[in-house]
Amino acid sequence: MNRPLLFLDVDGPLNPYAAQPERRPAGYTTIRVPRNDGTPDESLGLTRRRRPLRVWLHLGHGRSLLRLGYELCWATTWMDDANRWIAPVIGLPELPFVDFGDALFQERPDGVHWKTGPLVEYAQGRPFAWVDDEQSDPDQAYVAAHHPGPALLHHVNPRIGLREDDFRTLTEFAQSPATPPTTG
Repeated sequence: MNRPLLFLDVDGPLNPYAAQPERRPAGYTTIRVPRNDGTPDESLGLTRRRRPLRVWLHLGHGRSLLRLGYELCWATTWMDDANRWIAPVIGLPELPFVDFGDALFQERPDGVHWKTGPLVEYAQGRPFAWVDDEQSDPDQAYVAAHHPGPALLHHVNPRIGLREDDFRTLTEFAQSPATPPTTG
């Protein structure tokens, strides 16, 4: 049996973007990620640059996440860019990511977050935990109705990011009797 999956969002859990803008949380470092406006001239190197995105990352999070016993997977709008900008800073290897494709940012009439369906599909019945700052009751109901295995939708406050209590909760879920023992 494979280890349970841990779907990781960046903004909120790893980057406490909602913290007071002038007060970087203790233990975090700041990186600046260049962004552009996506104009057609981008391929010519003529893209009008916008102000870089400020991202706060905790250097100990990578080590803590690797010790949890999960198979880590990005579940973020950053998709593969998380491997370029986030993983090296916090000490994670390159991780697989969920490609949200056409579901990206698509609002659903039932109130289910646009990530939820693709995550359930990606998990294919495997136990998983999803760390994010945007899940709600409709997401819990959707997962309960469409995912046959154990699942934990763990909300992280985007003002403070992942904390020791969050890591304890994730450890308890991975070790719970409902989550099959892991190998590998």
